[in-house]
Amino acid sequence: MANPTLAGTLPTPRRAWRRLGRVIGDRLPKGLYARSLIIIIAPMVLLQSVIAYTFMERHWQLVTRRLSAAVTADVAALIDIYESYPQDKGSETLERIASERLNLDIDILEGAKLPAPGPRPFFSLLDEALSDEIRRQIARPFWIDTVGRSNLIEIRVEIPGGVMRVIARRSQAYASNSHIFLLWMGGSSMVLLGVAILFLRNQIRPILRLADVAESFGKGRELDFRPRGAREVRKAGHAFIEMKRRIERAMEQRTTMLNGVSHDLRTIITRFRLSLVLLPQTPEIDDLQRDVDEMSRMLEAYLAFAKGDSGEPAAAIDLRALLEDVRTDVERLGGHVSEVTLEGQAT
Repeated sequence: MANPTLAGTLPTPRRAWRRLGRVIGDRLPKGLYARSLIIIIAPMVLLQSVIAYTFMERHWQLVTRRLSAAVTADVAALIDIYESYPQDKGSETLERIASERLNLDIDILEGAKLPAPGPRPFFSLLDEALSDEIRRQIARPFWIDTVGRSNLIEIRVEIPGGVMRVIARRSQAYASNSHIFLLWMGGSSMVLLGVAILFLRNQIRPILRLADVAESFGKGRELDFRPRGAREVRKAGHAFIEMKRRIERAMEQRTTMLNGVSHDLRTIITRFRLSLVLLPQTPEIDDLQRDVDEMSRMLEAYLAFAKGDSGEPAAAIDLRALLEDVRTDVERLGGHVSEVTLEGQAT
């Protein structure tokens, strides 16, 4: 019976997929432009890889095997002619037929032995296909060299009394022009990718422009903006313009309301000031006068902030005077303030 605790700790397929998705998402680029490029490049690379694999596995390999089979059949025919017509002592007729009709160079090495087999190439479709065909059609000991000379291949087959050496052009047994297809495929992919990047950049630019304008509007800057791009991007741009108008209209209404409120508050503050002027000048009246002045400054600063004119240049202040005002306010409210020196001792 399975342990329910252990079964609960094992990752389910859905949980594993989610974890894999999070890992991939963390490593993917976050920008829209980069992600759009991946959406375009990934299918193209996958398609080109499938086409290249199919071409290499089917077409290229099939053509190479057929060419190798044709060359092997020619070699087998030459061996049969050599063994069937012993009257050609110097093999001159055989060499002429091979050169003129089959485009092959042959030599009869009497008393020679096959060379020691050399190391096989790591990846050589020709070596594998040609060896298989010689084993199937000739069925005699042989030795081949497909990498010693780039444009030629050498085949040596053991015959009675010696070795027949055959030299053929590489193109006779190998589909050497197959790389042209790969070059055309890669070149066309690069051209298509460049066109896709160009069009994608033109589609992404209006979105980036809309984001910059929205950020500038949030910082209080005024920029000229006209929707561009695809229909959906234009729709988002018009929605942003309408939202901007509504916000500006709401700010104008708020400013109008605050102007009315400030007019009423200024009237009341003016009454306070007139009343304080008519009262006898005492320290308490001076404190009230400072409070009224501070209320007036706070009202003006708030109105400037509401109107968007709150920016002011930095200026030097007298820190000692500011602290004196704070101490005066605290003592007026009944508090006690003690002075502290640099050494931390109260005085």
